[in-house]
Amino acid sequence: MVFASINKSIQSTPSFHQALFSSKTFRPLIKEKKSFGVSVCNFLGFYQSLWSLEFYLLIHTQMAIKKNGFIPSCAPEELKKVLKAVASEWGDMIKDMEEFHVVPLKGALTNEVFQINWPTKHGELHQKVLVRVYGEGVEVFFNRDDEIRTFECMSKHGQGPRLLGRFPDGRIEEFIHARTLSAADLRDPEISSLVAAKLREFHNLDMPGPKDVLLWKRLRTWLSLSKKFCSPEAAKEFGLDILGDEISILEKELSQGYQEIGFCHNDLQYGNIMMDEETRVITLIDYEYASYNPIAYDLANHFCEMAANYHSETPHILDFSICPDMEERRRFIRAYIASSGNEPSDAEVEQLLVDAEKYTLANHLFWGLWGIISGHVNKIEFDYLEYARQRFQQYWFKKTLALESLTL
Repeated sequence: MVFASINKSIQSTPSFHQALFSSKTFRPLIKEKKSFGVSVCNFLGFYQSLWSLEFYLLIHTQMAIKKNGFIPSCAPEELKKVLKAVASEWGDMIKDMEEFHVVPLKGALTNEVFQINWPTKHGELHQKVLVRVYGEGVEVFFNRDDEIRTFECMSKHGQGPRLLGRFPDGRIEEFIHARTLSAADLRDPEISSLVAAKLREFHNLDMPGPKDVLLWKRLRTWLSLSKKFCSPEAAKEFGLDILGDEISILEKELSQGYQEIGFCHNDLQYGNIMMDEETRVITLIDYEYASYNPIAYDLANHFCEMAANYHSETPHILDFSICPDMEERRRFIRAYIASSGNEPSDAEVEQLLVDAEKYTLANHLFWGLWGIISGHVNKIEFDYLEYARQRFQQYWFKKTLALESLTL
């Protein structure tokens, strides 16, 4: 359902418009006039019109949006006036409501994401913003306030889109004029090297708050939640009763010796990487799962994500046979280390390569548990439970190979 996750907010108040723009529920981040694209607008008025648009989409045009992606001319008069007024502030005169175009963006597994645009007065360019509606129940995975703070901090570091506004079940983000990478792009040596360098820059960020490793705590929390959601039969099928011991053994074995800890993205799949075609600048987006962790874990996650194509007809199906081979991973790691300005030694590359391979095990457990929980709380059309099965199967398959030097 388009914007389904704000349905409860609308039902619980007699005046959605009034509640939305109260100081408690609506928080515009920028009140002064700022440059955006080719126009200048008052963002406060823009936010108000956008969420009038959202209200309209939810109540009146769910099927129309899904069918043709346009807002029909039967919109309420109040909405027409607000949208036309805001368009006027941007210097754009909207004559027909169908000039507002809503594009659902595919591939998101935690939230629903939409692009909303309309033509400028010049007729050739479009104003664009990105609307992110939080997936139902996903707060079990992370603290939303922490995630917002991370987003704001990343923006200040120049690492991602600006946060333009917030509402109870989502936010408005600056639309980055770059393209999202495809699964195939990650196999391109040039693009892969650019991603490696950007990931190193990301890991070096000095973020506020504790810098403790979050991986193991998160795994145990998610295991507990998975057991609560699963029936006894499902828990047995997924082997949940023995995963507590597996997590403890992994933590003990993988935490031995020196590990570099950095601020990790933890979800570096191709859909969370954007590239400006002209400048070749890489931008990492979507920081819901970001935290301090061993950098080898983040590398492992990125390599594992190459098994996925979330834009295929079966987005939940993983093909681990197409994951990067040892030479491809070695090349990525060499580019990753070299981006800091120092030519890496063969020993450095090999050590990080081995560490990343071992952390694939923790990564399979991480996303396996995520899949179980998502299958019970998230309404996005995706076979989360089958995804979880594949992750756990890969864990048991890789366990001996990845940790052959360890006693498990």
